[in-house]
Amino acid sequence: MKTRDKILLSSLELFNERGERNVTTNHIAAHLAISPGNLYYHFRNKSDIIYEIFLEYEKLVDYYLTIPQDRALTLDDLTFYLESVFDGLWSYRFFHRDLEYLLDTDPRLRKDYREFTNRCLAAIQEIFWKLTEAGIIELTSEDLRSAVSLNVWLVVTNWMAFLKTAHAGDEPASLTLTELKQGIYQVLTIQLPYLTPEYREQVVALRERYRPSLPQSCELVGREKVG
Repeated sequence: MKTRDKILLSSLELFNERGERNVTTNHIAAHLAISPGNLYYHFRNKSDIIYEIFLEYEKLVDYYLTIPQDRALTLDDLTFYLESVFDGLWSYRFFHRDLEYLLDTDPRLRKDYREFTNRCLAAIQEIFWKLTEAGIIELTSEDLRSAVSLNVWLVVTNWMAFLKTAHAGDEPASLTLTELKQGIYQVLTIQLPYLTPEYREQVVALRERYRPSLPQSCELVGREKVG
């Protein structure tokens, strides 16, 4: 592996474990047992490292949200999309833990993230349209698809922040992949009113696999809204 790639991989690991603001370029260099000068040969500063990591994350999500054009979508496809997107969130979790701060400190990242968001929203809308064509959900209105897609995006990108604030006494590293993927329960809950009768039972069963283990007060509020 080239030194540049090692720097990116180690930076991602340290950012995820400790939080981006707690890691300096000196920490990264020491972790790799290289000199700071060697690191600066490849990256001018930490912002450049973060930006390059984001570009990798962006490509990964774009790949995950690829939509097959030669066949109808299935529930397996829906599961794949949800699992893959949350896997991506986990692999790059530092980014969404400090998203607002990172976007405020790097104008190019802010611009690219805006374009990335618009692209993801368009992909989610297309997925919902394909699921409608497959007879799994009923979202024939473009305005409604747009609104539901935005709600899904908000849950996906803010679920980690919710866990962080709901468990404020815990260390950031205490978050688990299982807890993160419990956000899939919330995403599927958004879709419940639009499921066709033929698929409702299957999606409800799928949703139960991700039921969150939240504080009791949160669970009660969630059940009241669904009920």
